[in-house]
Amino acid sequence: MTKSDARLARLRAKMDEEGVDLVVLGPGAHLGWLLDVHPHADERPVLAMVTKGHAGFLMPVLEAESAGRQTDLPFYEWSDDEGPKGALDRLLDDFGAGNAGSFVVDETMRADHAALVQDRLLNAKRQFCESTVGALRMRKDADEYAALKRNALQADRAMQAAWAAMKPGMTEEEVAAVARAHFVSEGAKPLFSIVGAGPNGAMPHHHTGTTVLKEGDVVVMDIGGGSEGYSSDITRMAVMGEAPEGFDEVHAIVNRAVEAAIEVARPGVKAHVLDDAARGVIAEAGYGENFLHRLGHGLGTEVHEPPWISASSETVLDEGMVFSIEPGIYLSGRFGLRLEEIVILRADGPEILSELPRDAKRIDV
Repeated sequence: MTKSDARLARLRAKMDEEGVDLVVLGPGAHLGWLLDVHPHADERPVLAMVTKGHAGFLMPVLEAESAGRQTDLPFYEWSDDEGPKGALDRLLDDFGAGNAGSFVVDETMRADHAALVQDRLLNAKRQFCESTVGALRMRKDADEYAALKRNALQADRAMQAAWAAMKPGMTEEEVAAVARAHFVSEGAKPLFSIVGAGPNGAMPHHHTGTTVLKEGDVVVMDIGGGSEGYSSDITRMAVMGEAPEGFDEVHAIVNRAVEAAIEVARPGVKAHVLDDAARGVIAEAGYGENFLHRLGHGLGTEVHEPPWISASSETVLDEGMVFSIEPGIYLSGRFGLRLEEIVILRADGPEILSELPRDAKRIDV
C-alpha cells in the first residue's frame, strides 16, 4: 500500500466517524498531504473529490498530462470552450455524490471554485477540513516526525552559520542571507528569515532590511526552511557584545514561560492551557501587555497550520501533534525577545526537535 493509499484509507475512516459523504480539495497543502499531487493553481477549477468508494479529479484538459504523471486516479476533464459544470455533474453522478447529505470543502480553495460544488449540493451540510483531512494532518506519524527532526537540525545549523558570520556593520539582510545560503547548501528551500536588530526586534514580524547591526544590539533571529515536503521554524537571540540593561532579566522570564508551557503540555489538555501557563509567567513578571501574540502554531507541510496554541483555542492536544511554543516580550523603542521551540507531543509530554540551547548567543565585537 502506498502512502497515499494509506492516507485515503484513514480519511475514509474519519469520514465514517464524522458522517461525511464527500471531501472536496483544491490545489494546496491538504491535497499535497493526502495524495502527493501538486497541480497548477489558477482560475481554472482543479478539484479532488473523495467519497467512501471513489476518488478522482475534476481536471482542466491543459493540466491533465502534467497532473497525470503524479497520480493514476481518474480525471473528469473539461476544456475552456465547454467549462467545468458538465464534467462536475458527471463526476458527482458517477461517484454517487449528487445527493450527498454532508460534504467537506477545502477552506483554502478559491471561493468561486468552492461555489461550483456548493451550488450543486444545495441541500447538503457543508463543513471545512478541520474534522477530516485537517484532523489527520495534525497527528504526525513516524516518517513525518523523522522528516521534521531533520528539518529542525538543518535550522539549528543555519542559525549557527548566521551567528558565525555576524559582526557589527553587517545589515539585517546580510545576516539573513547567510542563513538562507546555509539552507540551500543542505538542499533545503529557505522559507523565511526574520532578523530584527535593536528596536526592530520589538516588532514580532519585522521586515528584515537595511538596518546595520551595531555594538549593544539585541538581535531577534526567526528562520525556517523546507525539505522533504516539511518545514522548520526556530527563534533564538543574539547580542552584539554587551547586552543592554534589563535584557538578561527579560530573557530569563521568556525562558521560564517556555518551560511553563512545556510542563503543562500533555495529551488531553486543551491548547489554551499552554498559552495560559506561558502568559501567566510573563504577566506575573509585569510584562503581560508586552506579549503580543498567541503562544504557538502547528508545523508540518506548512509553517503555520493547526493546531493553534492560543488563549481561545479549545483544541484538545493529542500524541503526534507538532507545534511551536514561542512566547515573547516586546519593548517598543528598546528591543524584542522571543524564544521558540518546535515540539512533538508524546504520551509523557513534549519532545523538543531542536538541539540548540535557548541561551542568547554572545557575538564578540
